[in-house]
Amino acid sequence: MQPAVQPNPSRGWIVTFCGMGVNLALGVLYTWSVFAAALIDQLNWSKTQSSLPYTVACVVFAIIMVPAGRLVDRYGPKWIAALGGIFCGAGLLICGLTSTLPLAVLGFGIITGIGLGLGYAAPTPAAVKWFPPQKKGQISGLVVAGFGLASVYISPMTNAFLKAWGVQKAFFIEGIIFIVAILILSQALAFPPAGYIPPGPAVSSSTQQAKAKNITGRDYSPGEMLQTVQFWLLWIMFTLTASAGLMIIGHLAKIASIQAHVKWGYIMVAALAIFNAGGRILAGFLSDRLGRTNTMLLVFLLQAANMFLFSNYVSGSTLIAGACLAGLCYGSLLSLFPSATYDFFGLKNAGINYGLVFTAWGAGSLIGPIVAGRVADLTGTYHNAYLISGALLLVAAALVFVTKPPRTIPIERMA
Repeated sequence: MQPAVQPNPSRGWIVTFCGMGVNLALGVLYTWSVFAAALIDQLNWSKTQSSLPYTVACVVFAIIMVPAGRLVDRYGPKWIAALGGIFCGAGLLICGLTSTLPLAVLGFGIITGIGLGLGYAAPTPAAVKWFPPQKKGQISGLVVAGFGLASVYISPMTNAFLKAWGVQKAFFIEGIIFIVAILILSQALAFPPAGYIPPGPAVSSSTQQAKAKNITGRDYSPGEMLQTVQFWLLWIMFTLTASAGLMIIGHLAKIASIQAHVKWGYIMVAALAIFNAGGRILAGFLSDRLGRTNTMLLVFLLQAANMFLFSNYVSGSTLIAGACLAGLCYGSLLSLFPSATYDFFGLKNAGINYGLVFTAWGAGSLIGPIVAGRVADLTGTYHNAYLISGALLLVAAALVFVTKPPRTIPIERMA
């Protein structure tokens, strides 16, 4: 019986790295600023118009994470991720057939947004279930690092396509590429079988149970989680902090042109992506050792200082340094918040529970990119948008001091 429920531990790493690969394709979202600059320059869109498909995609992405998480918990990650790849690519194909804002919103904003939610919901819950609790942060960071790292190759690839064929054909070609890639990689995703025991240090069942109780108390249902103050604190902090990174990601190519007078903003997008991915891995590693909320406080304060200084980055070298720091701090959030969700509310309903927390990321996308686009259209500079982001980050840092795990529920009350 034991071999049937204890597959080769290397299977967990296969799931982890294939999940990272799925996210490497889904990360096309983070190259939007390259597309947006082309829409402004080639099709004469305004900065606010060029932000709209991206913002709608972020909101739809976040909303779809809730039903997608439920589907992953119920049916497993493989086919949900594959369906996400189909939607993601189909939306890009629609953008390749049109030059109008409404159809770009439909294609990239709604259809690609649905694909992002379906695809992103699957890999992380699948991967973390193959590993012991003390590795949740590290594994979450590795899986989601793919999403952040995507711009390293998608940004220069998109720039090359834009120069060779224009914005519409670039959308179309990338749509085909990402459908095929995600369909292939998603087939390796799976939950461990019932009875599977993650490899790790040998500990007594009583010690293991005590440690688990100190983290979660029990597995919360979505309804129970929504009734806790911890959920709402995580949600508010995620909203406030994500807005800063999403603002920079969505506008970086144009910020580079306006603020530093450089035309190689797509390189900055790729550089930001490296630090975005690195932040996810680093924060996962640190938070497993320092604690989630301690690491959150460090990240929030560092990003706040960066936002308050961002207007002073007026050369290519200083702007790329500021963008990389923004990417590092932003990427950290995408490791910290799923790990905190799993710590606080358990793994049984990990897909839908994190999907609900992730709606905060969608709320942040309404604050950061849209406010920044509107401020830039009205004033010609992003200065006030940076100040707003810095202030929101300080509010989030203050909330860290009152954010603690839910109180442990005694075993006899858990029945």
